[in-house]
Amino acid sequence: MLSLFRENIRIAFDSIRGNLLRTILTIVIIAIGITALVAILSLVGALENTISSDFSSMGANTFSLQRYERTTQRRGSGEREKINPVIGYRQVKEFEDNYEYPFTHVSTSFTGTDGAEVRYGAKKTDPEVTVLGVNENFIQNTGLNLQAGREFNVFDISNNSNVCVLGSDFKKGLFENTNPIGKTISVRGTKFKIIGLLEEKGSTFGNNQDLRVMIPIQAARSMFTQPNINYNVSVKVDNKEIMEGAQDDAIITFRNIRRLSPVEENNFGMQRSDDLLNQISNISGYLSLAAWVISLITILGSSIALMNIMLVSVTERTREIGVRKALGAKKSTIAGQFFMETLMVGQLGGILGIILGIGIGLAISSVANFNFTTPWGAMIAATAVTLLVAIFSGSIPAVKASRLDPIESLRYE
Repeated sequence: MLSLFRENIRIAFDSIRGNLLRTILTIVIIAIGITALVAILSLVGALENTISSDFSSMGANTFSLQRYERTTQRRGSGEREKINPVIGYRQVKEFEDNYEYPFTHVSTSFTGTDGAEVRYGAKKTDPEVTVLGVNENFIQNTGLNLQAGREFNVFDISNNSNVCVLGSDFKKGLFENTNPIGKTISVRGTKFKIIGLLEEKGSTFGNNQDLRVMIPIQAARSMFTQPNINYNVSVKVDNKEIMEGAQDDAIITFRNIRRLSPVEENNFGMQRSDDLLNQISNISGYLSLAAWVISLITILGSSIALMNIMLVSVTERTREIGVRKALGAKKSTIAGQFFMETLMVGQLGGILGIILGIGIGLAISSVANFNFTTPWGAMIAATAVTLLVAIFSGSIPAVKASRLDPIESLRYE
């Protein structure tokens, strides 16, 4: 049995080498569909990993009050973004003072600028540093971790101390081979003592989360005085089970701050951290479905092409089949020969498609700064699909070859 199996493999290889151009074209056709499947699924996975990692910076068990709100339009026409009035400092301060739901932590912050220049001695950065004004709860609410030093405490914020926490990129730039903790930097002429250095978070869609300076919110307000600054409020709960109650109390508190009557709608939005991840999961599901539809259409064409080529091969090798049958080959042996050839061509196309698909996914992920991971699921799916294609495409030619009459086959010219 084993010797017969090896013989079928040898005959299949000889047939492939004898029709090399036709075999290569067939492999390429199959590979195109598998490449599309693996590449798209790889990119979907990389995109999901990247965005999930990016949004996880909101921190676990958090929700935020924000200016922008997504609302569902009538007649099923999708969602639109509603722009509400700016959330000002007095409102976030009043919320911070009046929101007293147990086991919660309120973070307030705003972005002073995205184009600051930071100096340390004779060194300076490019004018592309983001400066944030924050309170003592910002770092823990946003899921950030320190690699050195400490975070802000209530005394730093209440005393408006000139201290700061830096993103990890400063360790590679201004403070390469130097411990930044305790050093003093200058931002717009104001000096700040470094008390903490954050762990690396990476960048997404050009948004570098590691090139940031965080300073006490009052210090930031004295430096950045442009009108209509929008402030951010996030609330972290210690236990997810009290999330709903904490949200309801936050809505009531902020409605009172906004002076809304009972009949008026909220003029602010609310976003939970896990809502964002659920949206990402839904989008990824649609993208994966689209990848399967596109790929299966291409693979259907590949299977038809493979079947046609194997049928042609059966016709061309009719005399060979007759000789083998005359020498005692059984129907199962003849069928196995052609079936093995189909499997080998299909798997070669699948391997080529997997390699090209992973290469394309890795290249695009590198350019777009996605968190690429090995798409094992896509690779397994591609292998299974090529196996099914080979079985489907090889069955009919194999059966046809096994049923040929040996006498008529020997007469075939």
